[in-house]
Amino acid sequence: MTSRLIEPSFWTQPLDDRMQEMIAIRESGPFSEVQFVNDMTGEEERFFAVTRFDEIVQISKNAKEFSSAQGAISIVDLPPEALEFFGSFINMDNPRHQRQRAIVAKTFTPTDLATVLDSVETISREVIDGFCEQGEVDLVKALSQPFPLLVICDMMGIPRSEFDTVLNATNVILSGGDPEFIGDGDPMMAIFGAGIQLTELMNELADERRKNPTDDLTSKLVHNDLDGEMLAPEEVAPFFILLAVAGNDTTRTAISHGMNLLAQHPEQRAIWQHDVEGVTPTAVEEIVRYASPVTFMRRTVTNDLTMSGHDFVTGDKVVMLYGAGNRDPKVFEDPERFDVLRSPNPHLGFGGPGPHFCLGANLARRELAVVFRDLFTRLPDIEVVGDAVPLDVAGIPLVTGVKHLNVRFTPTPRSDA
Repeated sequence: MTSRLIEPSFWTQPLDDRMQEMIAIRESGPFSEVQFVNDMTGEEERFFAVTRFDEIVQISKNAKEFSSAQGAISIVDLPPEALEFFGSFINMDNPRHQRQRAIVAKTFTPTDLATVLDSVETISREVIDGFCEQGEVDLVKALSQPFPLLVICDMMGIPRSEFDTVLNATNVILSGGDPEFIGDGDPMMAIFGAGIQLTELMNELADERRKNPTDDLTSKLVHNDLDGEMLAPEEVAPFFILLAVAGNDTTRTAISHGMNLLAQHPEQRAIWQHDVEGVTPTAVEEIVRYASPVTFMRRTVTNDLTMSGHDFVTGDKVVMLYGAGNRDPKVFEDPERFDVLRSPNPHLGFGGPGPHFCLGANLARRELAVVFRDLFTRLPDIEVVGDAVPLDVAGIPLVTGVKHLNVRFTPTPRSDA
């Protein structure tokens, strides 16, 4: 059963079908051993899938014995040069993690975020203006892709002229090996190439901001001095890649899954659309719980230990499957039901509690709240046409992406018409 976790067909099936299979894996025990062949080395390896809520929480809180820095947060170990491109402080342990996160967190103060949150409103309106007169579009291309990435690019000060460069590179990095984004070449080389492209773009911008500061996040990062600490020049680009890839793709995937879920559960859509302001807070949390855009994070055991009756040895890999934890019946009543009014909802969709909890969770919540409010008010009869098309992944994807989702609606004038 657990071998299904490494089969591409497991991850390309519809969300509910996948999660039905996950029930049996979760019920078999808190940790399920999975054997796989590392494509980079050709050697057989193993990891332990963590599918229950309590164990995911314990591992997330215990960074000392479950390391993020040893090997990577991906299932296979990455060479050091790859870690320089992909991950920033999510691939670190304290004290290095604490230092970088504190520097970045200082730029995410309520005052600084207020400007970003205001821009979410403007960009949502702008993006919907771009397709509202058409009547039928691929929602992923028209809205889910550009909206959160434009928020991040504007926040960082990336010129609009470079938007397509950033979009194409992030699509490659989180493609899961999908040929539509990777092409026919070697997937790892394509991913490295995309990382280098983003690094060069960010390094040029950072150099410019050091000479001519503005009020964007890049300027704050290169001039921020936290008790004598600043991001080193080589640390700025990896942070941008983390933000542009993880911060963008998770919100983008939540939007696509959310629209598809509302199509599958019209009674829940009716509840939300009847009271948009009142229901939005719980509906957003339920989309993140039910869809769980981030599939997993890996940790590496730093010393022999026992948890929930299982004996781990130093070097064991544990892979926390957030979607499975978010359907744990010990925590969530009727967990397979999509309920926009669900409360309480202590989901793990932004990672487990602890040092690596998503720094941008509140921004993601705001983006989802604004975009669904705007869709309901501006395109009230929007409906999904056909099936969602998932990424054609080669293994376990970091993000359970939707690459196409066709929708139809009554054309409406632009807001500035």
